[in-house]
Amino acid sequence: MTNKKKPDDNLKGTLYAVFGVGIIIILLWVYCFDLFIGRF
Repeated sequence: MTNKKKPDDNLKGTLYAVFGVGIIIILLWVYCFDLFIGRF
């Protein structure tokens, strides 16, 4: 129990993962919205 890691390392990796997934979701939404607008 004495060899604990710094929590900053895990949180930094989690932050990058969340930003990566968020950017993918935003790009997919923009693409679908553009496809929807293009039909009208």
